[in-house]
Amino acid sequence: MKTLTLKNKFQTNATLLPNDFIDNYMIDANGEFVKVYLFLLRHLDDPCSSITVATIADCLNNTENDILRAFRYWEKQGLLRLEHDADGRITGLELQKTTRPNKTAVSKDTLEISSRKAPAAPAPDRKAVPIDTFRAQKEIKSLLFIAEQYLGKTLTRSEMETITYFYDTLHMSADLIEYLLETCVENGHKSMHYIQKVAFSWAESGIETVSQAKEEAMLYSRSCYTVLNAFGIKNRGPAASELTYIRKWSEEYGFSSEIIAEACRRTISATHQPSFEYADKILTKWYERNIRHLKDITSLDEEYQKGHNAGKTASKTRTVTKNLNNFERRSYDMDSLEEQLLNSN
Repeated sequence: MKTLTLKNKFQTNATLLPNDFIDNYMIDANGEFVKVYLFLLRHLDDPCSSITVATIADCLNNTENDILRAFRYWEKQGLLRLEHDADGRITGLELQKTTRPNKTAVSKDTLEISSRKAPAAPAPDRKAVPIDTFRAQKEIKSLLFIAEQYLGKTLTRSEMETITYFYDTLHMSADLIEYLLETCVENGHKSMHYIQKVAFSWAESGIETVSQAKEEAMLYSRSCYTVLNAFGIKNRGPAASELTYIRKWSEEYGFSSEIIAEACRRTISATHQPSFEYADKILTKWYERNIRHLKDITSLDEEYQKGHNAGKTASKTRTVTKNLNNFERRSYDMDSLEEQLLNSN
């Protein structure tokens, strides 16, 4: 690991923290990022200071990736300039002057200490909270811990990024993500791929609260039970691909549980095994024929049977006619036959 050369354009005998940083940058930053910035300020007092990313990580009890993320954050904010070698590795850091207009400084004339209780601030919009705020970081750390408890393992980097994606991009609340994990695990699914599928489904359905998710779960528990019971599947919930079929039949096609169960029974009768693909073909055909009730299926069966019987009759008639037409006709010499009969007597 290469050492990082720190450059300082101003010399002081103490670590000075600019007011602009406190007023305009610190409030929006993650607490861990602030610690990295203060650490850099502290070591800038030594013009010959040389440290490594690993050293900073050890001192602040963070990972090297955490330190690199802090570097990139402050570079994006314009407070840090990174120097790289030909291979793209960081070789140096240079702190820049703060340039943002003051947005939090309070005038001395208006600053006063009051014993009166301040009015409660309105609840912040969940979607407006940046991922790098302290509250967001705290909630995500808690969610990662909860996820490890539910899944019974240490999360991989990819799995941690997936849960962070639920929070930051899908704008799911911490409570909703916890309920998502609980629901999937209780149904026997610990795969992050499956959990992600459910999360996407909830997002597409506009589910934003735990109560909405519970209502959705009740609906699908009935639909899933109908299908799994008709197929004779026990001791497990539907797989992600199977759940996609069930959603299609109940939501897109709007079929009742009775119609779906009938299609499953016919599937077992025809294939002698559960087949979501075969059942889907049946239900798709019924959807195209505008089937809405069980009696519609009965009518469709009768119509099919009539057509089938008519087809068999027509086919039999064509076969007999064909055989008659193929009968080889013989020509007889009647005079010769008469002569043979007379001679035989």
